[in-house]
Amino acid sequence: MDLEYRSFRDIDLNDVFFNSLRESYEGFDEWYKRKAQEGAKALTYIESEELKDFLYLKREDEEVTDTIPPLPPMRRLKIGTFKFDNRGTKRGERFIKKILDQAIVDNIEEVYVTIFPEDRLLPLINMFKTYGFVKKAIKKHPDGRYEEVYIREMNKHSDDLLLDYPYVHCNKGDQYILSIYPKFHTLMFPDSKLDTENEFDVINDISETNSIHKIYICWMRDVWKLKKNDKLVIYRTSDIPGRALYRSVATSVCTVLEVKTYGDFDSEEEFLKYMKSYSVFTEADLRYWYNKKSNFTVIKMLYNIAFRHRIIMKELVERAGIDRNIYWGFRQLDNKQFNSILKLGKVDERYIID
Repeated sequence: MDLEYRSFRDIDLNDVFFNSLRESYEGFDEWYKRKAQEGAKALTYIESEELKDFLYLKREDEEVTDTIPPLPPMRRLKIGTFKFDNRGTKRGERFIKKILDQAIVDNIEEVYVTIFPEDRLLPLINMFKTYGFVKKAIKKHPDGRYEEVYIREMNKHSDDLLLDYPYVHCNKGDQYILSIYPKFHTLMFPDSKLDTENEFDVINDISETNSIHKIYICWMRDVWKLKKNDKLVIYRTSDIPGRALYRSVATSVCTVLEVKTYGDFDSEEEFLKYMKSYSVFTEADLRYWYNKKSNFTVIKMLYNIAFRHRIIMKELVERAGIDRNIYWGFRQLDNKQFNSILKLGKVDERYIID
């Protein structure tokens, strides 16, 4: 099962999942019951009927007075309650993407979260810091404990692709189409899954699906020329031979972080270690390719945007001006074509940094 929104009232407050939250926050049960009565919903992940992850977001426009210093009034999104069972699957990154996507859609100026500075929460704190959250305040509790307040300012940008995530720097790098087979596409880009997909519509709780980072290996010509900051329009190839005009679809935009070839790895084990966390391929396939097909290119990229409208090949040809007779596996786009694709994909302009 993938992430889904559920009403508080449809989730059992007595679930052991909430025990740690109940221990950390006095009055948690009363707060939860109040939110249930108000009709609040949370983004959840449930596996085998067991609650694994819970994210509650709250819109706040008024001054936040219970922090030191207080936070002035502005369009703000609070990460009210967030707990996830890491399980080594990088699901936390999937939630980060959901949080920041929501902030962009709602034209939020700041996103903030309060976290106790405890060793067990250090991985969570580091994850927030990786994606641009900065400690700006503290929140004291009556029992003498305090939480740190981490804030992501959505209207400030840097030259760091992670700190600025999910924004796309269109003023840097070049643009390309990169084709990916259907069976790998949904595993890599779960938010870009097609409504018509059947065989691949179960999105598994695995690292390569959850992560913001993606790693892809291919043998297409000239892919090795890619460089950091280049943009990739992800193009899901047709699942029915001969039907590419209507079945091949542009679904997403990614930004290149790093490109490697066979010669960049000193050993098979180094190659496997690099690929393992973020690629969709099996260890057996990776070992085979390393030893038998050494002319590969490995692309590490950020999954920035899922198109609101998936663009079929026919539209790319007729409305974005792409030659139907080109090689669709990997192809450079000019600025006009790339901008046309963003418009056809109904990409919110706030994702784009010119």
